[in-house]
Amino acid sequence: MKTYYIVRHCQADGQSKDAALTPQGITQSHEPAQFFSGIHLNQIISSPYNRAIQTTKPLAHAKQLEITIDQRLSERVLSSKPIDNWYEKLKLSFTNLHMTCEGGESSQEAMNRIVEALYEQIKLEKDHTLFVTHGNIMSLLLKHADPTIGFEEWEKLSNPDVYILKYFSPDHIETKRIWQSKTAE
Repeated sequence: MKTYYIVRHCQADGQSKDAALTPQGITQSHEPAQFFSGIHLNQIISSPYNRAIQTTKPLAHAKQLEITIDQRLSERVLSSKPIDNWYEKLKLSFTNLHMTCEGGESSQEAMNRIVEALYEQIKLEKDHTLFVTHGNIMSLLLKHADPTIGFEEWEKLSNPDVYILKYFSPDHIETKRIWQSKTAE
């Protein structure tokens, strides 16, 4: 069995790649460092988005680990243009994995890239890896492991949130929420 941790970033002031953590998000960023203080980690891999990197800096500092950036952990783009009914489109995308909006990425495409990042670490025999990412892409990775995960589970994610993923074989992957911020909204 190999163990991986999936962390959703702390509270941020927007959705853009450059969006920073809010003052509450900065406070929250120290909580994962405390939570993981007694847990062995071999590496930290983060989305290139500013809010993900800011979330993991206190943990990386405490563990004396470098933060490796991986584009495949970037948040899924539902559409390249604003859409009025984005919430309904997102909900539909959990049941119709191949649905796309203009300039966007289907759930299946997004799932494929984050699963590829995970399986790369599995093939390299890298264990106890922590991935720092975003809510939608995180829920798609969890859905890969457990197809019953859907829109409702995405809605219940907090900022930050931590899941453990235990890999036994390609057909046996277990996930479980192991921590969420006490200061999450």
